[in-house]
Amino acid sequence: MTNLILLGPPGAGKGTQARMLMESKGLIQLSTGDLLREAVAKGTQAGKAAKQVMAAGDLVSDEIVIAIVNDRLDQPDVAAGVIFDGFPRTVIQAEALDDLLKDKEMKLDSVVLLEVPDSAVIERISGRYTCAGCGEGYHDLHKVPAKPGVCDNCGETKFKRRVDDDAATVSERLKTYHAETSPLTVYYSDKGLLKRINAMGDIDIISAQLNEVFDRTSN
Repeated sequence: MTNLILLGPPGAGKGTQARMLMESKGLIQLSTGDLLREAVAKGTQAGKAAKQVMAAGDLVSDEIVIAIVNDRLDQPDVAAGVIFDGFPRTVIQAEALDDLLKDKEMKLDSVVLLEVPDSAVIERISGRYTCAGCGEGYHDLHKVPAKPGVCDNCGETKFKRRVDDDAATVSERLKTYHAETSPLTVYYSDKGLLKRINAMGDIDIISAQLNEVFDRTSN
């Protein structure tokens, strides 16, 4: 079992790299957003608590998030290892995760920070859009349909953009990210777990570097 945390700003490619690791190494991606939605849908105790909080328009507490992660780590499919994506976000959550893993006789093997300059993040996110039919992703500069206005994958002619993908909103999200993540990088660096990868390169090159980290920590 090898357990990793993927850190990085929005638009760094964490989701893409996590999916590639899942396919190549058999790891399970644990995204807090997905876990929250799944827990709410299943009506677990933690899910019910989260639903009440979200219905009131409040942020889900660390205790609820930890409870949901705890429930997910009890499932048998995590035996090969997991990728924590979007969690922990704060040092408090990181400390809680340490305690949780210790209680389950599990350990964290590596924390990988995908580094992307803020200017590149803003360009990546503000230019992205998706097919309204199949969800295929595109970008104004880096990936446009072969036939203008027509999805390469399904032929749909309608596309959509997230309302919070404008440059001003992304800049605010980056401020929050840096405020939360900077202490985390220190926390995991002090533990000797932090690895840094330049995420501005080719996707396959970044994937190869992540695989090297996996292979080193799984031995």
